[in-house]
Amino acid sequence: MKKFGLTLLTAFIGGAMALGTYKVIENKYADNMTFQEKQKVYFTSNPSAPIVSSAGEVGFVQAAAAVTPAVVYIRVTYSDKGGSGDDQNQLQQLFGNMFGQQQRPQGAQEASGSGVIISPDGYIVTNNHVVDNADKITVNTNDHRTFQAKVIGTDPNTDLALIKVDASNLPIVKFGNSDDAKVGEWVLAVGNPFNLTSTVTAGIVSAKGRNIGIIGNEDNQDENPFGRTRNQGQRTNKAIESFIQTDAAINPGNSGGALVNTKGELIGINSAIASHTGSYEGYGFAIPINLAKKVLNDIERFGAVKRGFVGVSFRELNPDVAQELKLNTNTGLYVNTLVPGGGAEQAGIRAGDIIEKVEGSPVYESSDLQERVGELQPGDKIHLTVLRDGNEKDFTVTLKADAAPPAATVASKSSAELFNKLGASFTPIGKEQKTRLHVNSGLVVTQVRPGRLFDETEIPVGSVITSINRHPITSIADMDNAITNTRNGLLVISGVYPDGTSFNNTFQVQ
Repeated sequence: MKKFGLTLLTAFIGGAMALGTYKVIENKYADNMTFQEKQKVYFTSNPSAPIVSSAGEVGFVQAAAAVTPAVVYIRVTYSDKGGSGDDQNQLQQLFGNMFGQQQRPQGAQEASGSGVIISPDGYIVTNNHVVDNADKITVNTNDHRTFQAKVIGTDPNTDLALIKVDASNLPIVKFGNSDDAKVGEWVLAVGNPFNLTSTVTAGIVSAKGRNIGIIGNEDNQDENPFGRTRNQGQRTNKAIESFIQTDAAINPGNSGGALVNTKGELIGINSAIASHTGSYEGYGFAIPINLAKKVLNDIERFGAVKRGFVGVSFRELNPDVAQELKLNTNTGLYVNTLVPGGGAEQAGIRAGDIIEKVEGSPVYESSDLQERVGELQPGDKIHLTVLRDGNEKDFTVTLKADAAPPAATVASKSSAELFNKLGASFTPIGKEQKTRLHVNSGLVVTQVRPGRLFDETEIPVGSVITSINRHPITSIADMDNAITNTRNGLLVISGVYPDGTSFNNTFQVQ
């Protein structure tokens, strides 16, 4: 008996020491952890016991109980200065059905959506279109606490946004593996449809890898059933769509909510519905969590997504395209052109090749390639199998940081054109202004021309431009370089108004 007691005491002390050491390591390195690592710490420290329904079986009850506390209600406010006239009417049309009823006919407009807590220290994932251009973001948790949130960063190309509230020890949803999700398996959608908080609906995975062409789509609602269920935003050829399709009921207000499996693991972020009425008609779409994890970690660490590119343009094959190109196969991606110096060209891929497999998996749609690439960083390698002259060939492609042609080939023209579109003149900031406005460097706006970007967005003379696309600005040369290296024709201009308040404006310049 003594021996047993000694063994038990030793085990207890050893476990306590291990837990204490683990906590020290957790606190020391928390700031450098990815969201995946933070989740491992959380669920190791907070193991969850299985929850059993009254019928005695583990089913949807367990998943709903595990997820609901970490799905939040998001309310956003848009001031009337952000848009007016046709622009404001379009905003109301685009967001009205997804977010719920407009709260006030004039002045500030309110809308709502959902979000998922993914880190105990207050990081929340939602859709870009939920928080885009919002002046104020209020987060209500399941236990009726209210927080003001700030936007850490957004990625319009995947319609994801990372926001943060000032809180600790929040409940979180455990990441799953969206690659393992199977068509036909049960899933739950958790969100706040029609302002009904903490709503859970059930369905199955109807399809995977859906590319439905709604990110950046500006088509008419009558021609596009997805038109009013998502932020149409800026048109971009770098949008990544590889949605999980589900028939779990998703309605206006579910945007940014959780799609989970029966284990309560997060496999997707609900983002869109296909509907002619603006309400559920049986087709919902979620962003796979494996893609979202990469995007969110990049935003948290770097402030923007570091995206790698294969360096090809292609056509998705089908019987009609195959007949047009006189090909013997109607599946895969037909390579039209290659980016000079891009990863594909350096690996030996040629125009006319047909990409058949990525990492050994068949490629039927563009989303099969885009999702896999979207999970990787510049410098990572990806294995492609192509069909060339009837034979399969394998290539290892190193992803490049940008699929665009080298900047030097377009710098002169693009810089001049974009600079003119800004419609302003600049001079280096003086010592007195640096002290008064509390900035270290920048360019002072000395003239604003009517009808140009600075005039339309009310950046007045006397403002100081401190960065463009996150590149510090100290000279006209810095500005030329920054505006030349735009992404999707977007300029993110940051600075300080003459009264000392800061601004961060995004412009479409193409």
